[in-house]
Amino acid sequence: MSENLEVIILAAGQGSRMKSSLPKVLHPVAGRPMLAHVVSAAQSLGAKAIHVVVGHGAEQVKEAMGATDINWVLQEEQLGTGHAVLQAMPSVCDGSTVLVLYGDVPLITTRTLTSLALKAKAAPALLTSAVKEPFGLGRIIRDERGKLLEVVEEKDATNEQRCICEVNTGVLAAPAVDLKTYLPRVGNSNKQGEYYLPDILGLAVKEGKNIESFAAMSELEVQGVNDRLQLNQVEREFQRRQAEELMRQGVSVADINRLDIRGSLRCGKDVTFDVNVVIEGSVELGNGVSVGPNCVLIDTRVEDGAQIHAFSHLQESIIGKNCSVGPYARLRPGSLMDEGAKVGNFVEMKKANVGKGSKINHLSYIGDCEMGAGVNVGAGTIVCNYDGVNKSKTVLGDGVFVGSNSTLVAPLTIEQGAFVGAGSAVTRTVEENELAVSRARQKNIQGWQRPTKKTGE
Repeated sequence: MSENLEVIILAAGQGSRMKSSLPKVLHPVAGRPMLAHVVSAAQSLGAKAIHVVVGHGAEQVKEAMGATDINWVLQEEQLGTGHAVLQAMPSVCDGSTVLVLYGDVPLITTRTLTSLALKAKAAPALLTSAVKEPFGLGRIIRDERGKLLEVVEEKDATNEQRCICEVNTGVLAAPAVDLKTYLPRVGNSNKQGEYYLPDILGLAVKEGKNIESFAAMSELEVQGVNDRLQLNQVEREFQRRQAEELMRQGVSVADINRLDIRGSLRCGKDVTFDVNVVIEGSVELGNGVSVGPNCVLIDTRVEDGAQIHAFSHLQESIIGKNCSVGPYARLRPGSLMDEGAKVGNFVEMKKANVGKGSKINHLSYIGDCEMGAGVNVGAGTIVCNYDGVNKSKTVLGDGVFVGSNSTLVAPLTIEQGAFVGAGSAVTRTVEENELAVSRARQKNIQGWQRPTKKTGE
């Protein structure tokens, strides 16, 4: 795009129909505020300046965005879109082309915006859309030759004009000098009593300017979000686009409507997703990785050939090559699995390193633990890492075998090749190749009578 492009994003509205204390533009789409998506689109155009007009919840919006390359403009009174753009114009260079976007229209594409901006070299250009249900939207008025004359809002339109299905999306590009010329002349003699940005088009036409237009690719691309229903529609479209792009890259997705990516995802070759997978934060999957149904991956790296089975939840973890996780496993932050390791069903880990080829097959909690290679942890094993004040570490050497239903009380070291008998509570070091057994002595009572149910009960 031109180095003279500047973008104004309107984000001052309260969004009362959202019925929320959160400013409308901060409601998330794919895990990011709607406004963040629009800012990203502006940045992708190479705009030399991005001006965001804020009003309701201005400080909250600024804090949430945390961007240093945005010029924040305050619209103290929300008097319409024309008034909002006018607040930003003192910061805009006369020689710029200005693109006006909306903080609640997050699906707008770079391709569409580029095409629109290129049409606004000598006069304003408007992004339009053909819709099935135009109710509530401004209608595009053209002459018999198809030349755009003006935009008429729903409340100000005649019955004949309300039958028009080409509508104003609100997205507009114009030379900065045109905006500075026409905006101060826009009036508010309409049923809303507001200063409408599209009114500059009629003023430009009266001065003999030819208003260009460009049609959006789809209704959803320019869908504004005014309530929770529209937010959901935008979310599903965004997710569908992401899933389609993954499939074009060679990723297998079982159901395009049941994969949610709420962050960034990088995939190698031959990655497969079953249904109802949620990706959050930054996730990287190597070649041949499979993710089973109903899994959640957050800020996690999974290396080549690993399998994540159904209903597993992984956060801030690293899964090595050819590992197996789940089903029903929970890996909390700091979990690390070396090549070929296995964590099975109903296993929870936290800040634990599982060595190469080691196995924790089921029903265990392993926290603050360093585990060597070839370790086998039996079902029901618990690492007691917290004494109520401090957390301590457990170290299991290579080849250690821990029998089922064992309790390992940290701080503890079990050295290479040692064996812990099932049902043991281990509280002190087990040296190399030793057997540790800690159980109450079994007592068998002869002649014991099984309880019987009392009569009448």
